[in-house]
Amino acid sequence: MTWLITGGAGYIGAHVVRALREAGERAVVYDDLSTGLAERVPRDVPLVEGSTLDEARVREVLARHPVTGVVHLAAKKQVGESMDRPLHYYRENVEGLRVLLDAVTDAGVPSFVFSSSAAVYGMPGAELVTEETPCAPMSPYGETKLVGEWLVRATGRATGMSTACLRYFNVAGAAGPELADAGVYNLIPMVFEKLTADAAPRIFGDDYPTPDGTCVRDYIHVVDLAEAHVAAARALASSPGRALTLNIGRGEGVSVREMIDRINAVTGYARPPHTTPRRPGDPARVVASADRISTELGWQARYDVQDMIASAWDGWVRLHPEAARI
Repeated sequence: MTWLITGGAGYIGAHVVRALREAGERAVVYDDLSTGLAERVPRDVPLVEGSTLDEARVREVLARHPVTGVVHLAAKKQVGESMDRPLHYYRENVEGLRVLLDAVTDAGVPSFVFSSSAAVYGMPGAELVTEETPCAPMSPYGETKLVGEWLVRATGRATGMSTACLRYFNVAGAAGPELADAGVYNLIPMVFEKLTADAAPRIFGDDYPTPDGTCVRDYIHVVDLAEAHVAAARALASSPGRALTLNIGRGEGVSVREMIDRINAVTGYARPPHTTPRRPGDPARVVASADRISTELGWQARYDVQDMIASAWDGWVRLHPEAARI
C-alpha cells in the first residue's frame, strides 16, 4: 500500500514514516514545514510541501500518487496556545481535516488513520482512562481533536471508509538522535532546555489532587507510538469498513516532579525544580488503559520512561553539544 502521511516531516510523523517503510509499506509525505523538517524525510520518500487547507494542492497530490491510505498527523498541538488562539486552532485542525476528508473521499481512498489525543478526555475521574470514559476537553486543542474524531467517524459511516482514531498520551523519546524532538513544547525537552541553561526546571502548579501535588501523565515512547500506527494501518487495510478508537499509552502514571528527578539522574544535572502557577487547561491526572489496543491489534508498548529520557537526551546533545554533562 501507499500511505499519505500529513505532517510526515514532524517529530512524530518522521517516526511513523520510518516505521511504515520498515514494515514494507510505501509513503508519501505532505507537510507545510511550519514545524516539520525536510531533512527528516528519507530521500526516496516523496515530500510535497503544502497545507491541508489548500484543497487544490491536496487533490493534486492524491491524483499524482497511488494513495491507498492516509495517516493524518498535521495539526497545531499546543494547549496553551490554543487557549489564546482558539479560532486559529479550529481553522487549522478542524477545517484542515474537513478539506482533507473531502478530497480523500472523492479520490476513493479506503483507509484513514487520525491522530487524536488524550486531551479529548479533559480531567477524567478514573484511575485509568478507557475509550468509554466520557470526553470533556478542557482546551480548544482538545476540542478540535474531539471534533476531528466525530468528522472521521461520520465520514467512515457515510462512505464505508475504514477509520482509526488514535488517542495519544504523552509522547517522548526518539528512534535515533537525528529524529529527536527539536521543539521545546513537551515536558522532557522543556526540562532539558532549563537544565542546560543552568536554570531551574519549572513545575506548573504543585497543588493538584495527586500524591505529590504535581500533574500525573502517561508517557509513551515515540517508537512504540509509530508501531501502533503501523498496526492500525494494517488492520484497516485488511478489514474494509472497520472503525477503531484506541488509546496509545502504557498505563503507568508518572508525576511531573518524578519525571524531573529522573531527567536529572539521566543527564547528570541536579537542579531542583521551581514551582510556578498552574497553566490553564492542564488536568491533574490522565493515565491510559491500553487494554483495547492490545486486544484489537496485539500491540503493546516495549519501552519505558528511562528509554524515553535517554534517547531524547541523545538527540538534545546532538543539537546542543555543549549540553553534555556526563
